[in-house]
Amino acid sequence: MRIKFQLIVFMLLRTILNTMHRMVYPFLAVFARGLGVDVTTLSLVVTARSFAGLLGPLFAPIADKRGRKFGMLTGIVIFTGGVGLVAIYPNLYTLSAAMLLALFGKYFFDPAMQAYFGDRVPYHQRGTALAVTEVAWSMAFIVGVPVMAFLIARSGWSAPFSVLAILGVVMFSVIWILVPHQDEHHEKVVNSRDGYRAVFMSIPALAGVSIALWASAANEMVNLIFGVWLEDSFGLKIAALAGASAVIGLSELGGEGLVALTTDRIGKPRALVLGLTLNMAASILLPVIGKTELGALLGLFFFYITFEYVMVSHIPMMSELVPKARATMLSLNIAGHSVGRALGALLATFIYQQLGFVFVTLTAVVFNIFGLLALRKMLQAQMAQEPSIV
Repeated sequence: MRIKFQLIVFMLLRTILNTMHRMVYPFLAVFARGLGVDVTTLSLVVTARSFAGLLGPLFAPIADKRGRKFGMLTGIVIFTGGVGLVAIYPNLYTLSAAMLLALFGKYFFDPAMQAYFGDRVPYHQRGTALAVTEVAWSMAFIVGVPVMAFLIARSGWSAPFSVLAILGVVMFSVIWILVPHQDEHHEKVVNSRDGYRAVFMSIPALAGVSIALWASAANEMVNLIFGVWLEDSFGLKIAALAGASAVIGLSELGGEGLVALTTDRIGKPRALVLGLTLNMAASILLPVIGKTELGALLGLFFFYITFEYVMVSHIPMMSELVPKARATMLSLNIAGHSVGRALGALLATFIYQQLGFVFVTLTAVVFNIFGLLALRKMLQAQMAQEPSIV
């Protein structure tokens, strides 16, 4: 019962972190107008944020060495400081700093949290357990982004950051009380280099990270552009964009629910094959049915539900590849996501402006094919080393 309660609490706390991360996408044009810059300038900041994810693995060993609670609390402090900067001095520089610091906060918090439950939940049940915490991604779109839209419409583009800073203080207090300081489930490592060595010497681990890279690159192609595409195509404004975000959030909630119901039953690798294949189909379908507002929202629903199924199925599999350096492994996996998002962000705006939305989605298909090839390589190496994992 205690684990179930903690899973729900952590899901709610991660919703706060993820809202900051996700609200940039639908309100990219809104923030750009508020700052007096063009969308391309702000998209470069998003790209820089993604590239900064390469630093994530430098932070991960802290949770292996100092403990899961320390890693989570450190992440919350960094997040709160970042959003607090914009609350006090709202401008392009503080927004850029906040985006980077909020990302670093997640790179402390998320691997530590996933390792915390990885230490406690058996592998055959871990897909369901971690799917509960991943509901935070969809809740950020269903609840977080609409609330931020209300604050922006009421008080201007910088209004959400004061609220997020206050919520950061609440998060710190909850983790301090909820998570035990002495953790009998985790044996702290002495030498962080051993964790890195274990991961980089594992072919399945490296192939698994590349799955994250390619799948996230595919997703970011659409993720960065969908708000601009909806505005250009249908003239949707803040409230409508928030509504579109809620639709995407519902689709992701569906994806997380499907993971909880199926991934542990059919196996994590089969779930990934299914998700990547369906996401390719969704990418092809999106510009075809997206000629009306309803068709665009239905296409986005299908695209995001399949991507979320891939991502949430992927995490529990990665959590067991290098158990003795679990937080390090999970952080390197998140770094793979960051590189993929950076690649997608770097290409998305250029391809959209030069070639149009169809080519954005076709590029997403190509990236997903690379993801399937990486999965095949991972399974081949994994079956040769540890066949029981799959």
